[in-house]
Amino acid sequence: MSFEKELDTYLRARFTLIVLVTHEEERSIQMITRMCEESHRTCMSWDIADGFQWITAGNSSLPSAKDPLAALEQIDKMDGNAATLFVLKDFHDFWNNAQVRRKLRSLSQSMKFTKKSILIITPSTRVPDELKDEVVLEDVPLPDSNELQEVLGHLTEVSGVRINLTPLGKEKLVKAAVGLTTSQAQRVFAKAIVRNGTLDDTDIDLVTDEKKQIIRESQALEFFPFTESMDNVGGLKVLKDWLRLRDSAFSDRARDYGLPMPKGIALLGIPGTGKSLTAKMIGGLWRMPLLRLDVGALFGSLVGESEERTRRALHLAETIAPCVLWIDEMEKALAHGGLDSGTSTRVFGTVLTWMQEKKAPVFVVATANDISSLPPELLRKGRFDEIFFLDLPTIEERHDIFAVHLRKRRRLPQDFDLNALAAASEGYVGAEIEQAIIDGMYFGFNDNEREFTTQDILKALAQQVPLSVSQREAITYLREWLREGRAQSASFQEVREAEDQFVRLEIGPRK
Repeated sequence: MSFEKELDTYLRARFTLIVLVTHEEERSIQMITRMCEESHRTCMSWDIADGFQWITAGNSSLPSAKDPLAALEQIDKMDGNAATLFVLKDFHDFWNNAQVRRKLRSLSQSMKFTKKSILIITPSTRVPDELKDEVVLEDVPLPDSNELQEVLGHLTEVSGVRINLTPLGKEKLVKAAVGLTTSQAQRVFAKAIVRNGTLDDTDIDLVTDEKKQIIRESQALEFFPFTESMDNVGGLKVLKDWLRLRDSAFSDRARDYGLPMPKGIALLGIPGTGKSLTAKMIGGLWRMPLLRLDVGALFGSLVGESEERTRRALHLAETIAPCVLWIDEMEKALAHGGLDSGTSTRVFGTVLTWMQEKKAPVFVVATANDISSLPPELLRKGRFDEIFFLDLPTIEERHDIFAVHLRKRRRLPQDFDLNALAAASEGYVGAEIEQAIIDGMYFGFNDNEREFTTQDILKALAQQVPLSVSQREAITYLREWLREGRAQSASFQEVREAEDQFVRLEIGPRK
């Protein structure tokens, strides 16, 4: 059901107090106007600056009211037999007025026997407790591709604008703007036009860049470009095969075949084993936008602000879908309980419910280091398609990791003894291997800027104290968690190999 039809249903059902949550007041008024004209309903607005104004064509004089209480009194006096909708703008500014709250509550009850309704447009979901039983909250959806195409069409009708867009380029340009409000999309399209007096396929990147900035302004979401590929991630064969198998999972062909859309994965395990890098790699592999959810930025000081920010961020992710939503170190971000009056618990519950019920193609990648801090309801079946454990890399994986990081430093892996390096780095995670290469480069750089060698990296490895030694007890606990069968290994499925590594860890890494 479209937004306008749903709103008309509310009014025909005699819902007397409706709150529209949106930042797009102008677009909301346009949709309300169309709905009222089609249903032959009279509509007028009120705000603190201009008082009452007709939205649809009126046939009588407008009442005068310069304050919110007077406006409600005038609405109370008007004819209840005429189907009339009263749109109150910025009325959330008066929630703290006890008289206004009381009058609004009384009106919502008495108007049930009339054809009058009140609709409040506000950017906030906060509603006074006294009104929560009377109010119907409705979110105004962001514009879809059809609406954005109309916005683009209006702009391109401006005299003097050259259009060099192919049909496919126009489709890509509009899709690049999905997730923006109408005003934001209009500004982005206008900027693309005035930049060089024309609109062509090269402006798609400009729209994408502007979209990144707007998403960043949402505070809780960060946009990541496609920078990582599978070649940049060493090892993790099982996880990579799992991802390749779902490369086309969001296509129409998969829906026609009867496959459900993937929900997401949880990446758990030892710090430094590439969990965050894997999240970035998934966005590049599937060519889907990668959004990082900064849950710490969701929390606000005002009552209800945190929950509102959470809903807004998740709604934005759904609008941009298909996309990958990355929740990093979720054991810290979603830690609930504590002394915050239950705010973190409510935010946690909102995210959990959304993960379970979401219909949009948003693939969630949640990473965590401290498994003991994760609530059991997070890891139950239905939240994620699979739970992967990223263990200490095997000797084959360490070989690959050295090769990856040497190539990143513009060096040829074949110039180094990778077998010796892999053998000497037992018990080291990927981040520690990368640091050993960097430390080895410093040895060469400070020795008359000579080319660094295998021996330099081996020297750097010998000077490091890996996590498997400094955090032996914690690492042992994490690996026992894997051995109990609570997750699938991201590397190899053979139990023997995992057990062999566990025994070697108890002895300690070789030097």
